[in-house]
Amino acid sequence: MNLHEYQAKELLKRYNVPVQEGIACSTISEAEDAYRFINSEYGSKFAVIKAQIHAGGRGKGKIKGTEQKGVAVAKSLEDVKTIAQNLLGGTLITVQTGEAGKVVNKILVAQDVYYDGAEPVKEFYLSILMDRSKGRNVIMYSTEGGVNIEDVAHDTPEKIFKEWIHPGGGVQPFQARKIAFNLGLSGTSFKNCVKFVTNLYNAYVGLDCSMLEINPMFKTSDGKLIAVDCKMNIDDNALLRHPDIAALRDVSEEDPTEVEAAKFNLNFVKLDGNVGCMVNGAGLAMATMDMIKLSGGEPANFLDVGGTANAQTVEAGFRIILKDPKVKAILINIFGGIVRCDRVAQGVIDAYQSIGDIKIPIIVRLQGTNAEVAKDLIDKSGLKVESAILLSEAADLVNKAVA
Repeated sequence: MNLHEYQAKELLKRYNVPVQEGIACSTISEAEDAYRFINSEYGSKFAVIKAQIHAGGRGKGKIKGTEQKGVAVAKSLEDVKTIAQNLLGGTLITVQTGEAGKVVNKILVAQDVYYDGAEPVKEFYLSILMDRSKGRNVIMYSTEGGVNIEDVAHDTPEKIFKEWIHPGGGVQPFQARKIAFNLGLSGTSFKNCVKFVTNLYNAYVGLDCSMLEINPMFKTSDGKLIAVDCKMNIDDNALLRHPDIAALRDVSEEDPTEVEAAKFNLNFVKLDGNVGCMVNGAGLAMATMDMIKLSGGEPANFLDVGGTANAQTVEAGFRIILKDPKVKAILINIFGGIVRCDRVAQGVIDAYQSIGDIKIPIIVRLQGTNAEVAKDLIDKSGLKVESAILLSEAADLVNKAVA
């Protein structure tokens, strides 16, 4: 589950990770009040206003039809009003959203983190994620913060450092010191970095994150280390342990069909192809998608109905797939192990009759327990449903459907 920047920062504060303070706002008047509060509370010379969407590249992105960027500096109340007016309700297009963009429903009015002092200010990159090749969490960091880290990795890979963390011991003091040293820090900022890294890793583990990225981690002129931006992903499988975090989910940022699928406990991911697929089991679903491509089609979705598919889940899957106008055919590929094929076949028939006239071809491949009975049910149903036993048969039928 993705979180907005303002939500992630509030969670980091639980673990004593210093953050750029700010107030999330949904209206222009709220933004004006937030600016006044930040000026009086933190003595900020200006405010940074950031669009809150689930996508990166906000600083370079622009509101559709305007020159308004997704991150802007406001030096007066009038600036705040203008920027908020341009952002709220607008569609922000970034390198990650594509041309469709995302509607901005909230903005973050944040404090100025530049302080007068002896040390020069600096921006760093810091992230924590799972390195599956080593079976360990890894802290990735760089002196080149505040820019596209992908470009840094491509152009100057020597500037990307990695520190792998033993799962049994957590981040060790010597590792935190090594990170601070490689970032070129000393004195007060060195000590603050050690605390920052340690607390950030504790947050990553304690919140069950699958990814935690700070870009930039800002060193102020008085040696403080602050998380200016934060991207946080929470492992969906751990949300039962964190009902308070689950309540932060913003479904308006997610694909509506994926949200609907979750209500029926369907594992659904929308793709850009022309063949809808409904399968039980993630491995079989991936194999089915490969088969669709080999037959000349393109998968329109990943849909795993699980091992206990019934008429209700099949009908829900049908309705979700049919909402995609690009779909030219639907392939149902079920292996009857836990669930009997004849029950799935009856579910397909019931769903077809419930939905009504479906104008695109439906190909059903049922293999396993009672597969022959299931094929007989499909063939005698009188519906425009084609059945297959072998994967090659299903591939040929898909090929004809999308030709």
